[in-house]
Amino acid sequence: MENQEILNFKVEEEFEGKRIDQFLASVYPEFSRSYFQKLIKDGFVLKEENKIKKPSVKVKKGDTYSLIIPPVEEVSIEPENIPLDIYFEDRDIAVIYKPPNMVVHPSPGHTSGTVVNALLYHFKNVSEFGGRERAGIVHRLDKDTAGLMVIAKSEFAHKELQKQFQDRTVEKKYKAIVSGIVKNDYGKIDLPIGRSIYNRKKMGTEATNLRDALTEYWVEKRFEEHNLTIVDIKLHTGRTHQIRVHFSATGHPLLNDRVYGFKKSYLKTEKAKKISEKYNYHALVSYKLGFKHPRNEKYMEFKLNQFPEIFKEINNL
Repeated sequence: MENQEILNFKVEEEFEGKRIDQFLASVYPEFSRSYFQKLIKDGFVLKEENKIKKPSVKVKKGDTYSLIIPPVEEVSIEPENIPLDIYFEDRDIAVIYKPPNMVVHPSPGHTSGTVVNALLYHFKNVSEFGGRERAGIVHRLDKDTAGLMVIAKSEFAHKELQKQFQDRTVEKKYKAIVSGIVKNDYGKIDLPIGRSIYNRKKMGTEATNLRDALTEYWVEKRFEEHNLTIVDIKLHTGRTHQIRVHFSATGHPLLNDRVYGFKKSYLKTEKAKKISEKYNYHALVSYKLGFKHPRNEKYMEFKLNQFPEIFKEINNL
């Protein structure tokens, strides 16, 4: 097991009674449950130095586990006939909607069913400027985050769009459902973000290599009875997990975002708790995307015509 990364973690109360594979997939959503099932069967998950062999083992509050991350394997990336909601397409770019629970590009545990697999099937030409495993991908959304993405079909478009994101000229608007009642109707969260010093799979404000991060928000609706708030968000920077980290740092983790501190106990009503249990993704969507077309420099703006189901149900509370 030399030269392999080992992660140690303790089970919190909210995960009491869950299967070990379910627990791991909740803590590390970037990896699939099937990936953890394989790691468990291969002896890469230990409890007090004893290998866990069955994914069905139930965890208890206070249990301490070690997860050994094996070396990354080569991934074969194949086109797949996965439905794509295409908002726009020409020879240089496409704008698509990524649903929740869909990974953007292949990685260990997610070798198929990704946005990249779908792009390679649906489009005759997709830029491989960033490598085939990131074909067409200029920016990314987390697995659980739904929303609009601009795709580069040509290498020229890829480079030009990349520059716009680096220069922060791309308009990005999000909506999120956060726990608790956000008091101010308007605010800015200006907290640097980096790789968490406690868990390298997470980002945080107590971190290494901190970089500036600015999030602007407006309260859209408060649900006092249920202890939830819907906020409209504008990103001024594009740090990994920025919205999730920022709202967690202010005491308002996103609904269902257990990685960054959400607990079902934050919800005050059974109605809200049932909605939370029904959906296995956090309540965040990129609903507006604006940028200059890389070839003719004409400003283009796209808005979602339909939001994920979790937003509809909370709005109807």
